[in-house]
Amino acid sequence: MGLFFDLLSSINNPEQEGSVDQLSTVMNSVQQFTDSEGVDSSTMETVFSALGGSLRPVLQQQGDAGGAGMLGNLIAQVSGNNSVALNSLCPPQMQQQMIQVITQHSGLDSGMIQKMLPMLLPAVFSLLNMGKGKPGTNMGNPLLNAFLNSDRDQDTNLGNVFKFANRFLHPPQ
Repeated sequence: MGLFFDLLSSINNPEQEGSVDQLSTVMNSVQQFTDSEGVDSSTMETVFSALGGSLRPVLQQQGDAGGAGMLGNLIAQVSGNNSVALNSLCPPQMQQQMIQVITQHSGLDSGMIQKMLPMLLPAVFSLLNMGKGKPGTNMGNPLLNAFLNSDRDQDTNLGNVFKFANRFLHPPQ
């Protein structure tokens, strides 16, 4: 739950970009897509877990090659559904590898994952971008740093982040 708590911290920190409205927008886009495709929430948690596990090394490599600032800028562009930035950040061959990993873990067929990926990646990047410092602050992105610098434990599992974000926005009655 560590990454989810970092997400909540970005929402509560006035120097960071995160807001409940942004989180709601990300979660609603995911929910609309999964409802339209008939994918249950448990399967989506598995999809996000596998996506996070395969995305982390790609982002770490991008950050190592171009620096944290460049990576943060690309993530901000992708979170705005910029397909050119998406292909710069995750080239098509990397996306194919992600599709294979997610297919193996989720049990969904690769065609479904290929259809989902253009929606899932901007959703994840929008979520990670919520940790970015507001203009005029001298803050990096602690949320992105926590995701990148993790040791692949459950604290940074994107499946858990999306599960808890959904519970946060829609508490059980």
